This record gives sequence, structure tokens and C-alpha cells, in this order.
Amino acid sequence: MATGGMTLLLSPETQPHTFPGLEIIGKVLYIWDLFLFTAVTLCITYRFLRFPGTFVGSLTHPTESLLAATPLLSLASIIAAIARYGIPTGGAWLIVAYRILFWIYYVVSSIAAVGLYFLLFTSPALKLSDMTPAWDLPIFPFMLSGTIASAGAALQPPVQGVPMIVAGLTAQGLGMMISILMYANYIHRMIEYGFPSPHSRAGMFIAVGPPSFTSLALIGMANDFPEACRAYFGATDTTVQILKVMATTSALFIYSLSAWFFCVTVLACLAARQQMHFRMNWWAFVFPNVGFTIATISIGKMFQSTAVGWVGSAMTILLVVTYLVVGFQHARAVVRKDILWEGKDENTYWGERNRKSEKLIQRAVEAEALNAHP
Repeated sequence: MATGGMTLLLSPETQPHTFPGLEIIGKVLYIWDLFLFTAVTLCITYRFLRFPGTFVGSLTHPTESLLAATPLLSLASIIAAIARYGIPTGGAWLIVAYRILFWIYYVVSSIAAVGLYFLLFTSPALKLSDMTPAWDLPIFPFMLSGTIASAGAALQPPVQGVPMIVAGLTAQGLGMMISILMYANYIHRMIEYGFPSPHSRAGMFIAVGPPSFTSLALIGMANDFPEACRAYFGATDTTVQILKVMATTSALFIYSLSAWFFCVTVLACLAARQQMHFRMNWWAFVFPNVGFTIATISIGKMFQSTAVGWVGSAMTILLVVTYLVVGFQHARAVVRKDILWEGKDENTYWGERNRKSEKLIQRAVEAEALNAHP
């Protein structure tokens, strides 16, 4: 997810300031992303085939089931990057392929958005005290349909591009509204129980993602609306103007929520920096903030602000450094057997583990009582 997001961020079409070789860097990173996605998919598939029952167990696990949507999130950035690196040199056939991939992704992610929450609601095991922004992950892939549409709708024929924009806007709206409902529980959880534990605080950056990706998708779809198309709100130029004004103002309105979550999360992580050790959720330092950075750049372009453009470039540099640091820490943790090792399963549900401990203690007390009074 993080690597795919970086390929979109480093695209010359995204950046307000470019240099020779930036596109090559983006293409190399995109190839690396394809390799990572293939390798991880093969590994997790081997796990499910080698150990029967683990697939169903994963989908019904209180916390691991929340991560079932992450393959679709990775695919969203892979598909969107086709519009940046593939279509300009791939020819007309890739435009058709992009459209087909969009609609397949749209259907599959919509099914996942309903099905994964259905499984989560069927056997409720999580409590409000366990609330993290990861509860928003099942709806995230469907929401990113808007991001895919904003990346490639402009390259489609008008008769095909407009339905993609309408579908993408619908998906983006649903995803944002579900996220707002989740935010209410998330803030309630922090007011009542405080911040998540130090090992979970990196995941707080997930809350930055939905408003950010919604902002960039709104602006992208408004810019992609074809000029030669049926006039929905009067003349075509009037339609485009209305969409751009509404998209920009709405994007800025929503963007402030991302900025607030970003600032709160940075302070929370700094406060617990001594207790934070690498976990896979450290990649949340990157992926949600990719959307935050691209949204900043997009808003700057719409307002034709040079200052905001330079802020976006500075954020890009910081994000590249963060990506490299997290990648190093990841490799270091594998070598030191801090992850991917027996007893290091970070997806273990802590409440579930505590309940098991309580049962063992209770049984020990009962056994001791029986021994004392045979």
C-alpha cells in the first residue's frame, strides 16, 4: 500500500516541481510495487492452502479480519498508477483495460465493503476500548474507487468517462460518510480511554487517509469531467466551472479534518516515542500521508498558489525519507526476529488474550481450592 501510494505521489503529473529522471524513479518504484504485491499475495495464499481453516479463521478474527481489505487497497494504487506510467506509452488498448479494471474493482470492493462489515457485526467481539482507525479499513477500498476514477477518467472517451466519475463520486461519498461515523466512535474512545497503546499509535495515521483521499478525488474528478459532454447544468463550460468550484471548496473543507488528525497523531507518537518499537502498522506513517500530501498539492494547484506547491514538495521529500526509514526498520526487525517469528503475532487480539489469561487464572484458583478442601 505504501509503495503503491509513493508511485502516485512521485508521478510528474502529481508533483508541482519536477526534475529529469523523476518519471524513471516512479516507474522503477512501480515495478518494485508489483513485485511486492505478487510476492506477498503468493505467501499469504500458501499460508491459507498449507494450513486449512486459516482463511476462514482470518476473516472471522476480531482484528485480523479488519486487514482483509488491504489487498484491494494495494490494487487501487496499482490500477491508478497505470494511468500515470502505462497509458501514456501503452496505447489505446490500455485505456480500455483501465476501464475494465475500474469496473471490476468497483464491484469487488463494494461487495467487500458490505461483506466484511457483515462478518464483523455477526459475531461482535471488539469493544469501544479497542477502537482504532483500522475499523475503517473495510470501507477504504470502495472509497478509493473515486481515486481510481480521478486518475484515469480524463483518458477515457466522454461516454465512458462520465459514468466512471459518477460511480467514483458515489463510492467516495459512502466511504467518507462511513469514516465520519467511525470517527465519532474513535474520538469517544480517546476521550474515555485515552490514546491507543504505544505499539498501536502509528495506526492512528489511518484517520488522516479518508478526508485526504476524498479531497484529492473530488478535485481530480472535477478536472477530469469531459468538456465535450452532455450539459447537466447548462452549457458545458458552465458545468465544468460549477464542478471545479464545488470540488475545490469541498476539498478544502474536508482537508482541514485530515490536518487536525495529522497534528494530533504526530503529538501522540512523539509522546510515546520511547515505547514505540517497529510493527507492521508503521507503514501507516506513509500510506495515509500520501493522500494528505497529494491533497495539499492538488489544492495548491487549484488556487494557483506557489507557496502551497512548495509546501507539497517539502512534504513529498519528508515522506520519501519516512518511506526509506520505515523500510530500513522493517528489514531490521525481520533480521532481529522482532516480527514474523513465533510469539510475535502482532494481530493477536489483546482483549481476547486477556480473557484467556483470566480464565487460566480462574481455573488455577479453583484447582487450588479443590486441593485445599478435597
